Amino acid sequence: MSPSIELQKLLYDTLRANTGIMALVGGVYDRVPTDPYKLKTAYISFGPSDVVDDSADCVISGTHAFQLDVWSKAVGQVEAKTIVDLSYRALHEQELVLTANALAEIRVDFRRVFTDSDGLTTHGVVSVTASVEEPE
Repeated sequence: MSPSIELQKLLYDTLRANTGIMALVGGVYDRVPTDPYKLKTAYISFGPSDVVDDSADCVISGTHAFQLDVWSKAVGQVEAKTIVDLSYRALHEQELVLTANALAEIRVDFRRVFTDSDGLTTHGVVSVTASVEEPE
């Protein structure tokens, strides 16, 4: 399995398994549906991702970066900040495991919360970086 696809699935599964996060969000989405909030006031979606090759002698590896976007229509920034912080705790330097590839390290390098351009929605950004080694 492609390391990027497997890593995205790991992120998705980890966030979905977190009861604190799921108590606040309507879902975690790669493709956002027409009603992403469900009966909640927030959701998480996958934003851009990229890979930088980090291969060396006899080792195929890459640094994978994923952006997770938090969207909240609750008044104020508290809900989005809470979800961003819970995402950080669920992912940053955790002992997560890939099956087809080897996860050497996973970090949350950046967290940001701001008012979206519509003036009503709070947008949170969680930047996740992972070092992944591929089998030969």
